Amino acid sequence: MSHPGNISITGGRLIDPANGIDEISDLHISGEQVLAIGDLPPGFEPDTTIDASGKVVCPGLIDLAANLREPGQENKATIASETVAAARGGITTLICSPDTDPAIDTPAVWELIRRRAKACAQARVLACGALTEGLGGEHLSEMAALQAAGCVAVGNANRPLANTLVERRALEYAATFGLTVFLRSQDPHLKSDGCAHEGAVAARLGLPGIPSAAESVAVARDLALAEHTGARVHFRSLSTAAAATMVGEAKHGQLLVSADVAAHQLHLTEMDVDGFDSLCHVDPPLRTLGDREALRRAVADGSIGVICSDHQPHEEDAKQAPFPETAPGISGLETLLPLTLRLVDEGVLDLATAIARLTVGPAGVLGLPLGELGRGRTADICIFDPAAVWTLDPAGMASAGRNTPFAGWEFRGRVTHTLFNGRVVYDHTQDPRP
Repeated sequence: MSHPGNISITGGRLIDPANGIDEISDLHISGEQVLAIGDLPPGFEPDTTIDASGKVVCPGLIDLAANLREPGQENKATIASETVAAARGGITTLICSPDTDPAIDTPAVWELIRRRAKACAQARVLACGALTEGLGGEHLSEMAALQAAGCVAVGNANRPLANTLVERRALEYAATFGLTVFLRSQDPHLKSDGCAHEGAVAARLGLPGIPSAAESVAVARDLALAEHTGARVHFRSLSTAAAATMVGEAKHGQLLVSADVAAHQLHLTEMDVDGFDSLCHVDPPLRTLGDREALRRAVADGSIGVICSDHQPHEEDAKQAPFPETAPGISGLETLLPLTLRLVDEGVLDLATAIARLTVGPAGVLGLPLGELGRGRTADICIFDPAAVWTLDPAGMASAGRNTPFAGWEFRGRVTHTLFNGRVVYDHTQDPRP
């Protein structure tokens, strides 16, 4: 890893949706900041020059949902392993979910994570603090203390809240401090012990199903409480057409709401669970083709303004049991950009919009001055070759979790360099992996 110095990135296609830039231009970095775009500034002498001819230069990606497993589940992954995977995927900022062990419900737990991430220095790790003590869903956490310690949002991960009164109080508390609340909207009673979408495939395989209504009922409730409390709410990992429609209408109605979708939900459907493929066991489950198409439209029109990885690395054994007993989740950091670029190839998004959903979109949810390349901004940069064709081999992944259903998929577009805080933290020419 290099130290910050003077770096010039030359000849690349600079795409910065936040500032409406899409042009062939040079980018100059001094220390940890962007110094200039275009001509070489007077007196500036680069220590390093990166030739980006034929490549795209864009802000470093921001992932709103990454489970780093540390502390508590280091058998699955560590902050060190996953931040290396993030750098390899062009991701410079990660929001870690609060369901560590112990949960991020006190400043002390967040401080532990922050220190370890800072020591790794591969990516910026920020935290979504716990909404309730121990994520138990009953007693509110000390949100003000978590915010003061640096948590950028609060949420209860995928754990249910005890009842709507607890949710109301939590949203009121968060609204008082201007905190964004991350909600995973799923009615626990309708979900019950389901593990796949309630539909034809689950019925044929004999798997307990999760109806679409488990999400749409919960989203309707959450929207009503968001309106009542005035809280800023971000809907995490939507999976159904109905939910996307409701959130889109609420945004047009001026509610302080936003939403994201996991990249895998934009490509896979319930049909991929056929054959009891546990690598496709995710929560929320893969839905119908109609849901997938509706989610794609919502991403295109901005109803859903963020694409995330919903990164859930697991050890191999976690996916070896019978389907209902396997751990849900996909290791998604290294496929976030390629899956998003695939939407460009398929005509769902143009390239600038695709990059916006990974940069300025998530930065806007958090109200952070990231995800753009303006002068004086932090030099977090992703450079990728849009023409590079490659095939995903799980054995070559940097993440400690190799649990991906995309093994053998051919992708177009590969990260060549990642710069974090003005340092080159990933250089494809130095990568020993295939």
